[in-house]
Amino acid sequence: MSIKRVLVVDDSPTERHVLTNFLSQNGFEVVVAENGEQAIVRAKEVMPDLILMDVVMPGVNGYQATRTLTRDEATHNIPVIMCTSKDQPTDKLWGMRQGALDYMIKPINLDELLERIRKLGEAPQAGA
Repeated sequence: MSIKRVLVVDDSPTERHVLTNFLSQNGFEVVVAENGEQAIVRAKEVMPDLILMDVVMPGVNGYQATRTLTRDEATHNIPVIMCTSKDQPTDKLWGMRQGALDYMIKPINLDELLERIRKLGEAPQAGA
């Protein structure tokens, strides 16, 4: 699975800016959402190859949005990497139980993120 289009979901304009610039400079098409509600709508509109999901957001949080997207027939094959400041083992466990494929703690190491995206792009997808 080739990853070309990434949906960045974060309520922080700074985080969105940093991730958008970094990913764009590395050849990805980036779409953004400011919260969980927008993430669900945008994911269905643009069908990204990957979603980078913050957790702590107003309204629908990242756990709820991830659960919704990974259980929806239209979007369940889109991998989600949670990118969050929530750093407890139980936070990661809960994120993975919601359907996230990976979990990264902020501040995000951008080189590590790129490596994880590349590995994800090389991995065979379930049901493919």
